[in-house]
Amino acid sequence: MNKFNRTKIAVFSLALFSVGLTNTAYSSENHAINDAESNSEHETGITLSPEKMLIANIIVEPILPKVHFNTVYAPGEIKVNGYQSYVVSPRTESVIIKRHAILGEHVNKGQSLVTLFSEAMAQAQADYLIASTEWQRVKKLGKQTVSESRLLSAETTFSAAYGRLFAFGLTDEAIKNISQSILKGNSTSFGQYTLTAQRAGIVLSDDFAQGQRVAAGDEIMLLADENDLWVEAKMAPSKKLNLSINSPAIVTLDGQNYKAKVIQEAHTIDPITRTRIVRLSVANIDDNLHSGMFVKVNFQFESDNQVMAVPENALIRGADGDWIVFVEDHPGEFNAIEIELGQSFGDFREIIGLASGSKVVTKGAFFVASEIAKGGFDPHNH
Repeated sequence: MNKFNRTKIAVFSLALFSVGLTNTAYSSENHAINDAESNSEHETGITLSPEKMLIANIIVEPILPKVHFNTVYAPGEIKVNGYQSYVVSPRTESVIIKRHAILGEHVNKGQSLVTLFSEAMAQAQADYLIASTEWQRVKKLGKQTVSESRLLSAETTFSAAYGRLFAFGLTDEAIKNISQSILKGNSTSFGQYTLTAQRAGIVLSDDFAQGQRVAAGDEIMLLADENDLWVEAKMAPSKKLNLSINSPAIVTLDGQNYKAKVIQEAHTIDPITRTRIVRLSVANIDDNLHSGMFVKVNFQFESDNQVMAVPENALIRGADGDWIVFVEDHPGEFNAIEIELGQSFGDFREIIGLASGSKVVTKGAFFVASEIAKGGFDPHNH
């Protein structure tokens, strides 16, 4: 019984005695007032049938204390994983003869990418053939015919010629095929060489044309494994976050969420954007993420203690500005309970003043409030 009703009873009792009513009459009037107040308090809630709850899609869940995550937002951009990408480039000045892979193509390790021609490569191949032939001849003669220094010189010259071709980007198989091509009379292949994929991935760039001359080190193609990508989140320098390696975050693109984790945090400020970069790793589980896309990043922080929290949609503000939630005391019976708000945890909000395990309307609270309003009852009993 609230203070206002107790005051009404006290005033009413004095009035009764002043006109000489008996205790029996007073008791009857007192019970009438209590009954009226009981009915008024019952009207702070509502009873809904299972069919109506199903149609309104009302969801009721027990709320228990647990650890929740607070979130901090930052804009981000998808980047190629620099640790799992590979730049395809010539190691000597060359002319591009033919391409074997196109933009966006998934290539396997060892697959041919582009064929080039180089004068330096032609000379290196010629040196290799001479050195290889000499080394094979000297080995056949053996130590009994040639001196040990001659053997060592031939072997060293061969190894140096082989190493130079390898440094130019030729594989072991390609180097061994040089001798076979010459033996078959295919001298036109001199100076030509093919660069192959050093790892499996997708061709993210191929900004070149056949017949184009490229310098040593120029990027011809970029291969990257898009199964695991980077996200660079841009944080305001003034925002101090207690981020550590493997701190969790949620990356959102077009309403789709992806779990990510912090792998690096820059200690310098970008001179152009004046932001601090936090780099995250994200698994591209459905191949929807690609380099250059802009995403939303929400860093997650655990609450210090276990707290009770409900979805923001479960909260209803009353006419007097107080916050309430609807609690199901019995199946289908909902009462408005006034609560206080605590910390925000993304789409959830801490609530104070509710017993642990209370069954709260977490979805459809607005419908329950509107049904109560239709009956002319204020959830706050005003």
